[in-house]
Amino acid sequence: MIKVGITGQAGFVGTHLYNTLGLNPGKYSRVPFEDSFFSDNQKLQDFVSGCDVVVHLAAMNRHHDPEIIYNTNISLVKKLIDACEITHSRPHILFSSSTQEDKDNMYGRSKKEGRQLIEKWALSTSSNFTGLIIPNVFGPFGHPYYNSVVATFCHQLTHNETPKIDIDGELKLIYVGELVSEILKKIDKKNADLNKSFVENYSISHTSTIKVSDLLQKLRSFKDNYFEKGTLPDLSNSFERNLYNTFLTYIDHKSFFPFLLKLNTDDRGTFVETIKLNSGGQVSFSTTKPGITRGNHFHTRKAERFAVIKGKAIIEMRRIGTKEKFIFELDGSKPSFVDMPVWFTHNITNVGADEVYTIFWISEHFDQADPDTFFELV
Repeated sequence: MIKVGITGQAGFVGTHLYNTLGLNPGKYSRVPFEDSFFSDNQKLQDFVSGCDVVVHLAAMNRHHDPEIIYNTNISLVKKLIDACEITHSRPHILFSSSTQEDKDNMYGRSKKEGRQLIEKWALSTSSNFTGLIIPNVFGPFGHPYYNSVVATFCHQLTHNETPKIDIDGELKLIYVGELVSEILKKIDKKNADLNKSFVENYSISHTSTIKVSDLLQKLRSFKDNYFEKGTLPDLSNSFERNLYNTFLTYIDHKSFFPFLLKLNTDDRGTFVETIKLNSGGQVSFSTTKPGITRGNHFHTRKAERFAVIKGKAIIEMRRIGTKEKFIFELDGSKPSFVDMPVWFTHNITNVGADEVYTIFWISEHFDQADPDTFFELV
């Protein structure tokens, strides 16, 4: 069991890393961290004392005063080192740096010098250290105007704002799930090399490259087709799928769902298109007896759609790690669907007197043994 603590646990990358560690409780034990620990020496000391591994993600990315960014980030590093020295703790520290290290700005300078400070501490104490040089990160739940241009564009497009391109440069991106996988490999290295001390710096490669204008064009196509027609993009490419899964989390779910489908009626009966897509996946249907609930699980990778075509049902969703619950009422007499974002646990309950008929679409072949599906009550 590896005891892992994450400074910046509540942040964008920290949240994804913390939740992913929780998917393997037999291997990792999560040591809780709160930002207030940096203002309480005793709590910070207790935190580092309880960790085999500390992933130092806490940092200030943006501020109108660059000096405050620099001073804040260096201060956080020094407080972490002091806590380790006072308690004689020697956790494996993974430090989140940035490709901006080589740029002439105070943020990049703070990351480079912070990495060097922890490296110096590790060498002097024969401790383990991994410096991670990370490219631009995007993914679900990133903060607009703060974490990435992807988050900003997704927020703007889903909230009827007009995106603006300041510089149409080339973006080198990594999806947050891919970054977490890289961090886990380094966490596991500590466990594999228990009797060895090491100091390393590792440049994490970007997994996609795209111009800002091309990114905006893709996201605009998501909005135009999805908002007006409910059409799904081509998800056969991993970058497209990751971008779509990111886009979906910025929709105002309370007001957008359920999405009413077009009902075509004639003498023969009715015809409804439930899914329009530009890629494959799996389509299935179910019948659910009155009072029965299906689901109570979430996915970390797959996109999924529920369309009720007969009967009355309630769909519930909740983002993992939060308490807010979204509840949608669907009625087969007015066919409609709800899409399930990644990292949202969800279920469907028959609340009527008759059986409910539901059509499901999932972006990849469904396998009961697939580690992408995890169970948690809404």
